[in-house]
Amino acid sequence: MLKKVTYFILLTLFFGCEEKTAKKTITDDFIYKKPVTEEIVRPINVTFLEKETDSIKKYYEILGNFEIWYNKTNRQDLINEIKLSYREGLLPEDYHYKKIKALEESRNQLSDEDIIRYDILLTRTFEKLANHLHAGKLNPKKLYSDWDLEKKEIALSQKLENAIKENKVASLFKNLKPQDEIYRKIKKSLLVLETYPDYKFGKISLQNKIVVNDSTDVIIDIKKRLAYWNDYQNRDSIITNVYDSLTVEAVKKFQKRHNLSADGVVGFGTIKALNYSKNERREQIIANLERWKWFPNDFGETYLLVNLPEYKLSFVSNKDTITTERIIIGKASRKTPILTSKLTNFVFNPTWTVPPTILKEDLTPAASKSRSYFEKNRITIYNKKGEVISAEDWLPENARSYRYVQRPGSDNSLGLVKFNFSNRHSVYLHDTNNRGNFARENRAMSSGCVRVENPLRLAKKIMKKEDDDWTIEKIDTIVAQKNSKLIPIKNDVKVHLLYWTNTLDKNQLIFYDDCYNLDKEVFNKLRN
Repeated sequence: MLKKVTYFILLTLFFGCEEKTAKKTITDDFIYKKPVTEEIVRPINVTFLEKETDSIKKYYEILGNFEIWYNKTNRQDLINEIKLSYREGLLPEDYHYKKIKALEESRNQLSDEDIIRYDILLTRTFEKLANHLHAGKLNPKKLYSDWDLEKKEIALSQKLENAIKENKVASLFKNLKPQDEIYRKIKKSLLVLETYPDYKFGKISLQNKIVVNDSTDVIIDIKKRLAYWNDYQNRDSIITNVYDSLTVEAVKKFQKRHNLSADGVVGFGTIKALNYSKNERREQIIANLERWKWFPNDFGETYLLVNLPEYKLSFVSNKDTITTERIIIGKASRKTPILTSKLTNFVFNPTWTVPPTILKEDLTPAASKSRSYFEKNRITIYNKKGEVISAEDWLPENARSYRYVQRPGSDNSLGLVKFNFSNRHSVYLHDTNNRGNFARENRAMSSGCVRVENPLRLAKKIMKKEDDDWTIEKIDTIVAQKNSKLIPIKNDVKVHLLYWTNTLDKNQLIFYDDCYNLDKEVFNKLRN
């Protein structure tokens, strides 16, 4: 049993003026009371820490090997954070909530040794929860081969020391979480979702698209689903099977919230979104909360932010969105990677070197059928020596030994401008010679790179930030010359290609199509 004394004024290594006193490690069997507050603080004998990790030992060492959670406010802040961890997409029981709650309620009856063991449990739980709130429970590098996000590390020992001494554990947890407004909206969307009643709907099947004034019994099921999500208000006519104008307006509202073409036509995309249950949406939101913990804490002062499922790019500077552009991303079989990089240069009137995947799956089969493919697509063939090879001398069986370059021009696959940034996947942002696809609902259709609807407008906005001398007329002149020209980027413009499938707008739930089918996998791994 530890020996108890009333006061020990020389506890300056841990309390009050500890900053002015050299730190020591307490190794004897005394319990001390903190002056003024009279809080009992127990020293931790090293035998209690023998089986703990180095990081746990470090927390105690930096605080002089004393009990860390002696202060009730600090304990309550930690316990409250565990209790409310579900709001961050986590499970309180993963952090021993019931056990800790019971120990806290009976703490006054615990022996000194049990209080020390309880303290160590709190410290272990603090570390686990803090890391999960800051960097996520899962490691994306272990889930995906095409996610190039640096694992977020944090030095917790100094932060914990300051929080314990200043009784600011709640503030520490607040600062560990993602600070971006989008994360806060996703987090709030989980609370908004819980305001909807629990109700089990069957799946709606659709044979043909439904347009205004159509009559079919499936309309009744659609109306019920729209009413559930508060998009349909005319409940008096909910049992009629006519697709009337009021229902069309409700569908448009629903479509807009789900990033669909708000045309009022009920197609397969609309039915797919309608078939999501409340529980499936909950799982989706939780998956998004986890993913946002993987993303960088700081996007930079000036950056390009791409959300792949939203098919949208935003150019942001000093927290002001300068412009947004619709984009086309990689198809499911050739996904656009998730990464963070830095814009290095523009290339106006770029040439296009055919990448290996397109060479294998597109060029070689097409050119094998007709050598006119090369002239039609203005592609020059080079051998390993850099010599030009004629289409007639090209050998399909040696297709991989050649280099294929498409000449500049408005019909070039990269269009009139290309945005380069360092990455191992050889992807970039670029213009396109086929702009009609930007009107499509599902725009996951490229070979991995990101096509931008108005790339020259985007380039002009970035160049204007780069240097006032870059006028629109100057850029137009470069493009008109039809010669390839590389313009280096001097300033720090970050590039973030990210993935999230929901947000919130004025308390309205917003969802995007999970185009790469990642949500379910993330949720399942979180709960296993």
